[in-house]
Amino acid sequence: MQYWRKFQAALIFYTCLPLRMQSVLDFRGIAIYAPLIGILIGSAIASLDLTLSIIKPALELIYLRSLLTILFGLLITGGLHLDGAMDTADGLAVTDPERRLEVMSDSHTGAFGAMAAIAILLFKVIALAAIKDHRFWILASVWAWARWGQLRAIMAYPYLKAIGKGKFHQEDLHHWQVWLVAILLTMGNLVIAYICKSLYLGIGLTAIGFSFAWLIGAWFNRQLGGQTGDTYGAIVEWTEALSLVAIAYL
Repeated sequence: MQYWRKFQAALIFYTCLPLRMQSVLDFRGIAIYAPLIGILIGSAIASLDLTLSIIKPALELIYLRSLLTILFGLLITGGLHLDGAMDTADGLAVTDPERRLEVMSDSHTGAFGAMAAIAILLFKVIALAAIKDHRFWILASVWAWARWGQLRAIMAYPYLKAIGKGKFHQEDLHHWQVWLVAILLTMGNLVIAYICKSLYLGIGLTAIGFSFAWLIGAWFNRQLGGQTGDTYGAIVEWTEALSLVAIAYL
């Protein structure tokens, strides 16, 4: 029952689904469920993508289909992670490192934040449109690995603010849990690869998702000296976008 309540709390925090709980919400330790939430969101938007392809399979509508799929994911999360990516971009644009956290905390979106949001959405839509096969599997996998990147950053790097929405994520989280999730995601990809007889894609999805999730978190840590709730969101968004671009090319 405790795990179920934690999962419900994770759904409420990470999505805009109309869920209500009778008891007081406890968000400590919900980060471990983020990759599972990613699988669910990825599967939901992939289901829309599949439905649209059945209704109107015309190839010339692939960009419209991809746009609706990506925007549906934005609707499910309420732009939670994209907002973090925008704030992070605004903060990194500041040349004075001492002012970066202050700028990131500002609710107003700057020019660099707007450009980051446009770039992320364009990357996702155009890359997804270039992917013709196994779109359901790819979306679920990429969305899961992106949130594993957030999970790893929460565990591996210091949190830069004394208070904040992201600070409680480090509570009740252990290193072994982070790596167990990575192993489970890898095994899941390999099982699907065996079923679909596409081992190359399974290995590729794992390598791409793991690499971008790790490297993007490490890069933000190098730039800022730690992480915030905004950079957690930025890790998710940039991992999704760049992973889709890499998959489209490969």
